[in-house]
Amino acid sequence: QVQLVESGGGLVQVGGSLRLSCAASGSIFNANAMAWFRQAPGKQRELVARITYGGNTDYADSVKGRFTLSRDNAKNTVFLRMNSLKPEDTAVYYCNAGVADRNIYTPGDNWGQGTQVTVSS
Repeated sequence: QVQLVESGGGLVQVGGSLRLSCAASGSIFNANAMAWFRQAPGKQRELVARITYGGNTDYADSVKGRFTLSRDNAKNTVFLRMNSLKPEDTAVYYCNAGVADRNIYTPGDNWGQGTQVTVSS
């Protein structure tokens, strides 16, 4: 079973930046990608970005050009660099290990505890 631990969230002003980290440990079977999701109060959890083990990335339209995914395979860690943050980016951000097939990402069963990102105007 995989364990996912997110960190790096916090309070930032509009236009600011944060970098989230997701450290994975344990066995990841049938997963070829890792992803970040977010969930704002009263809203459904949504896919923000995903990266395959080969380094291919895909982003939600709402974050394209502002967020950048990267990974350190040796440390089993994925990073989400978030620039030009907006109030609508405020949410709890979750890491997930799953399967990416072309433009479709299927989440795995394991989730981290989440990290809160709050963007103040």
